Amino acid sequence: MAKHNKLGEEGEEIACALLREKGYKIAERNWRTGKLELDIIATKDNTLVVVEVKTRTGNVHGDPEDFVTRPKQRHIIKATNEYILQKDWNEETRFDIISIIMNGKETKVEHLENAFYPLA
Repeated sequence: MAKHNKLGEEGEEIACALLREKGYKIAERNWRTGKLELDIIATKDNTLVVVEVKTRTGNVHGDPEDFVTRPKQRHIIKATNEYILQKDWNEETRFDIISIIMNGKETKVEHLENAFYPLA
């Protein structure tokens, strides 16, 4: 497995553990529709929470959350719309980012709730 894939998987494990600690129920991991993928789909308080996990070894080129660009957000929103249709979800939906920096010495985790909103 490529080093960056292993880092990503480790980050998703950390993110899931954090979400569970906060009372979220993990509904799906790495959910796919066509070529689109959602990292984590969770629920809490009748809200569907779609979580994009960004894991990096440092922030020299920017914080991990900076890499959830508008085009990436559009893909996440498109995939979420498909998920909502397939699951017949009729409650609130929110988009979060969990930003993780793991550099061997320490692990820094930040949960950004309502990180972005669907465009009109």
